[in-house]
Amino acid sequence: MFDGSLIMSFHSLNYPSHRFNNVNTHKTSYKARSNLVQAVPPSSVILHTDESGRFRGSKKSSGSTSDSSDLLLNQANTVGIIGGTSVNCALNFLKKLVQWSSEDGKDSLPFVLCSDPVLNKELLSHERDFFPSIGRQKEYSKLDHAQIVENLRSKRVFLERSGARCIVMPCHISHSWHEQVSKGCSIHFLHMGECVARELKEAKLKPLEAGSPLRIGVLAANATLTAGFYQEKLQSEGFEVVLPDKATMEHTIIPAIGALNRKDMEGARNLLRIALQVLLVRAVNTVILASDDMRDLLPQNDPLLKKCIDPMDALVRATIKWAKAAEKDT
Repeated sequence: MFDGSLIMSFHSLNYPSHRFNNVNTHKTSYKARSNLVQAVPPSSVILHTDESGRFRGSKKSSGSTSDSSDLLLNQANTVGIIGGTSVNCALNFLKKLVQWSSEDGKDSLPFVLCSDPVLNKELLSHERDFFPSIGRQKEYSKLDHAQIVENLRSKRVFLERSGARCIVMPCHISHSWHEQVSKGCSIHFLHMGECVARELKEAKLKPLEAGSPLRIGVLAANATLTAGFYQEKLQSEGFEVVLPDKATMEHTIIPAIGALNRKDMEGARNLLRIALQVLLVRAVNTVILASDDMRDLLPQNDPLLKKCIDPMDALVRATIKWAKAAEKDT
């Protein structure tokens, strides 16, 4: 996405003490490349990669303080963030994390954010291959999955070595391999599905129909639904999961994604409304809207949004809750 080096001030988000540093050492778009986006209050860190995409060193900006350790950050509440299908996805999570953790005049949480365009492309390709109308549908080989898992795992290891004490992946499709990526992790590694399922459990919802189980709808891209992790986490908390049926997927979800790709926002918005209404008439208490593409389609004042929950919001709240607990333990 970016060629060369990009430094973007956080002023646009009203946080003047933060900077993003995005470094790309490979300017040819078809070569393997890796961008690292970092925001470290109040200093900044620039890291480069070698030809294989491995991190080969860091350079702290002049505003940073020296530390005898090799850690970039050494606070007990440091959050490590692995980017996903797009930079915007990670930045949306980050904006909420900074805003919500700095309420009441408190300092925002220290964090390290790693965003790799090669990984972005791999995840997007995997997701789109589940939509015949968008990309050529095919069976992914173990090698394809292994490459994605290894890429995600290398980011996890890097964040651990950078001083992160908790890792998050604000990307739905990345959670398809959460178990493999988190294996051997020495620190907390939050799961977005667990976070949203736990919140719903703690909300003590009542069934909409007397004598029926608590039903939660899940609306997501086909790749996310096929992975099944939202269904698994919700069912483990005692919920009945309601998914779009085949007709809804074929006539609303897939066409909505196609409309988005054509920049037909109104068409995509209308199709999403239909898909949500189909789930809601099946007596679900709420719908988990687990799609970055569809999340921002509806205006904030749309009544249907009141019936939905964004898993990313649950992940942000869980991250802040962990950070507060980590601070108390120090």
